[in-house]
Amino acid sequence: MTGLRLRQLVIAARDAGTIDLLREQLGLGEPFIDPGVAEFGLTNAVFAIGDQFLEVVVPVSTAAPATRFIDRYGEGGYMAIFQAPDVAAARERADSLGIRRVWNIDLEDISASHMHPADIGGAIVSIDTPTPPEAWRWGGPDWVDRGVSGGIVGATLQSADPGGLTAKWAALLGTEVGPDGDTIVTNDSNIRFEAAERDALTAFHLNLPMATQHPGGSCLKIGYLDILW
Repeated sequence: MTGLRLRQLVIAARDAGTIDLLREQLGLGEPFIDPGVAEFGLTNAVFAIGDQFLEVVVPVSTAAPATRFIDRYGEGGYMAIFQAPDVAAARERADSLGIRRVWNIDLEDISASHMHPADIGGAIVSIDTPTPPEAWRWGGPDWVDRGVSGGIVGATLQSADPGGLTAKWAALLGTEVGPDGDTIVTNDSNIRFEAAERDALTAFHLNLPMATQHPGGSCLKIGYLDILW
């Protein structure tokens, strides 16, 4: 394997009610509220699931990109954050592919770059390299104590050109397309691409052993996003 991991998935929501809903329905622990996302006109909540993370962002500014996203598409899958062993190499790949980097940061314990969703397609993609590899600044200083057991086992994207979108994500992430032509396999998850009218991140697949069934089964719908466990 390449060392590539799907470390965090992000939902854009209209208000904090979605945070409470997720915590109740999925049996999640206390979230981390990251003051740093105010830079993007957001408030947030980050839930630890094993050593992976489910984040909800809520815009608090009409100028926030997430506000425009929700106004255009509704609530749904907003961002996928991958852990890679070499963020510098990922930045070189993005530049060579003509994918704009809209945010870059280099800190003592993590380096990261966000890719423009119009260039990569489907969602904002972030490629992050934490130091040490098991660390994760975005989860908060005590995420190990606040988390629940389980993890993220996959995600689904839709596109009018699923094969093309699969190839573009694989090229950016520095990995291979699966033999079926519409799957990317990371060290701990499968990213699947399906045919539809527009590019969108439409499903999160979670392993949540402690989550309870509800009348809708093991699926919770947030806007156009399905959260399955």
